[in-house]
Amino acid sequence: MLDEISPISHTFKKYEKLSNEIIIKELFLKGNSFFSYPFKFFYLINQPILGHSQLLITVSKRSFKRAVHRNLIKRRIRESYRLNKHLLFHPSIDQPTHKVFAIVYVAKDILTFKEIENKLAPLLLRLGSVH
Repeated sequence: MLDEISPISHTFKKYEKLSNEIIIKELFLKGNSFFSYPFKFFYLINQPILGHSQLLITVSKRSFKRAVHRNLIKRRIRESYRLNKHLLFHPSIDQPTHKVFAIVYVAKDILTFKEIENKLAPLLLRLGSVH
């Protein structure tokens, strides 16, 4: 069933969300990371157990006390990812690499959707070129 799914579809399905606690711990302990304001990316490559790439989005409760604001930021990041996830898949690679990654929002203020999208797209392109 998952093999039939095109990696370029503009959807964000449940199987694309990272929820496995063991993999999340491994991601933050053993994964690579890079920082570009307002995001910090953690990633692991080639997780064939999953069969597809998965994403985790976090927003600090310390920076945003109200859940309404945290959820707003996560929705904006999720939508930006949904529209730009095609940048993760490098056309020269025959088999897609299975990436597990987390996007940590570190800014202290709420950015607009356009600002988030403009800053997230180049980072997805950078992550897509990592093998």
